[in-house]
Amino acid sequence: MGHEDAVYLAKLAEQAERYEEMVENMKIVASEDRDLTVEERNLLSVAYKNVIGARRASWRIVTSIEQKEESKGNSSQVTLIKEYRQKIEAELAKICDDILDVLDKHLIPSAKSGESKVFYHKMKGDYHRYLAEFAIGDRRKDSADKSLEAYKAATEVAQTELPPTHPIRLGLALNFSVFYYEILNAPDQACHLAKQAFDDAIAELDTLSEESYKDSTLIMQLLRDNLTLWTSSEAETSGAAGQADAPAKEESGAAAEAPAAAEQTKTSE
Repeated sequence: MGHEDAVYLAKLAEQAERYEEMVENMKIVASEDRDLTVEERNLLSVAYKNVIGARRASWRIVTSIEQKEESKGNSSQVTLIKEYRQKIEAELAKICDDILDVLDKHLIPSAKSGESKVFYHKMKGDYHRYLAEFAIGDRRKDSADKSLEAYKAATEVAQTELPPTHPIRLGLALNFSVFYYEILNAPDQACHLAKQAFDDAIAELDTLSEESYKDSTLIMQLLRDNLTLWTSSEAETSGAAGQADAPAKEESGAAAEAPAAAEQTKTSE
């Protein structure tokens, strides 16, 4: 299949909400060993984000049900739920391994612009983080280490080549801070990173270009929402006797993450 046909079919699949097929078409485009256009990059991101997002949501629901059944002592149901959860985890791992392979073999080596480099290293950090969400033991540590390494690589380029108001730089800060909070259980670092990114962007808000104004201000709002969520959660946690170092309560809600691509994505995290 030709390049233009693959891109067109990916757009068609997006409209039809057939994201697995969107992924397959964008993999053809991503494997051409060249720097993708902004549109192609966004299509790739939207495709994988929707495919992984549906399964991450399923995993959270099933895990919550498993915990409830365990607390009731329903061992036979717990066994069934565990098997079902592991099936979802296998699907999650396959999707993550798939995009990480494309990033390492094609997209990162072919990236020319600073924007592309940040985008792909951030994406690498995101998908290793998704693996770390359900992995245990050494596998979790390995995924967390690789995620941290990718986010740091993206940050290094972003700080020298992208302005603080750039939506990709802001999205990186948003997701990197979620990584610190949810994977490394480091709320202070998460809040510091999110606040720094927000403050840096506010200081240069007058330089914001018209085309990225909506995208940038949306992500800035998400950064602020997370800061509010995390600081209130930490206040509740530290106020509980003997719970000073416990993570924030689950009922406080999940942290917001950057959309796959502004204007194009139908479902953001």
